[in-house]
Amino acid sequence: MGERHLHPAADPAARAPARRLADRLRRTGRAVSSGDVALAKAPPLVFAGEVDQLRERLAAVARGEALLLQAGDRPGARAALSAAAVRDTLRTLLQMSAVLTYAASVPVVKVGRIAGHYPAPRTGDPGLPTRTYQAAASTLNLVRAFTTGGEADLSQVHAWNREFVTASPAGQRYEAVARGIDKALAFMKACGTDPAGLRSVEFYAAHDVARLDYASALTRTDSRTGAPYATSGHLVRIGDGDRPPDEAHVGFAARIANPVTVRLGPATTVDEVLGYVDRLDPDREPGRLTFALRLGAERVRDLLPELVEKVTASGARPVWVTAPETSSGAPGFDDVLDEVRGFFDVHRSLGTHPGGIHTELTGDDAARDRERPLDLAFRVAEFARSPEPGARSLSPGPGREHQAALSVRRP
Repeated sequence: MGERHLHPAADPAARAPARRLADRLRRTGRAVSSGDVALAKAPPLVFAGEVDQLRERLAAVARGEALLLQAGDRPGARAALSAAAVRDTLRTLLQMSAVLTYAASVPVVKVGRIAGHYPAPRTGDPGLPTRTYQAAASTLNLVRAFTTGGEADLSQVHAWNREFVTASPAGQRYEAVARGIDKALAFMKACGTDPAGLRSVEFYAAHDVARLDYASALTRTDSRTGAPYATSGHLVRIGDGDRPPDEAHVGFAARIANPVTVRLGPATTVDEVLGYVDRLDPDREPGRLTFALRLGAERVRDLLPELVEKVTASGARPVWVTAPETSSGAPGFDDVLDEVRGFFDVHRSLGTHPGGIHTELTGDDAARDRERPLDLAFRVAEFARSPEPGARSLSPGPGREHQAALSVRRP
């Protein structure tokens, strides 16, 4: 998952974690608990070098050179997953990524919110932060093992499908993509090329900052730069779309070096969004800030243009992703597709880059729920490949078989 750097315990600036944590929590009016101190002394879950690598990848998305795929468990999913569930969730993400990469011929940055890697809502249970950390560490160990130990090898592109292919139209379309990837791999091998990068994937972890005590306790000072990093995840997310994040959460996100996602909803105003830009991205660094939009099929075409225009005029280059409601009890799939199509339509008309998509998986039975995310990946690929004249477009994909694999019936 990227370059590893000095453990905070080896950093002279990191030898007083409890004192620094107390300073951070004092700003929120909280006292330091024994659980907070234990987390402050615990090893980081992710490393600063990995976070910096993600910032570089997101900068490429912001410049229109890549797509961002954010996917994972919905808020409130179980705090820990079995190895089989983690594997199935990763397979779904890898399938979606394969479809998008094959369609657009650009890299896909993969960010997952995996169950156990974000804390549950605040409760009176003093042991919850420690158990959350333990579950997150176990889950990330599994993720690292699967993404570097052969499961993510692109030559396994058919194995990610298995019995799913015989029972699902989306699986059958995916198999056509897999055959195309096989041919490309065979061609590369025949030419004497066997890139090691095809045997593993970069995979980054995100979590919602629901508990500032948890995120603050796992914040570390990087020995290279002296900058603070939230080592609870590579990317942190604030806000829930229905109401703006509170000042404490914005302040925390502004102080750390991690990239930040802010979720926006239909009630979010332009002034609020410009405020996030000024607080979270004062240097106007491409990719520092991601806006995840859940505006609804009925309103996305009305609300999104002004947001994009005003943010662009401010000099910021955030990553824009569409985040339709896709969990259980969500709107019908036609509404989801219409919202995604509207997101792409707006960016085409403005000549800006539709950066990607965020989708939710249940986490407890990813195999059962793979068809909708995979179908959504095919539709996003279709939307990304058919820009209006004058708009910035992604590179065309390869060949007729590719076109046949991506051919889908419009709703």
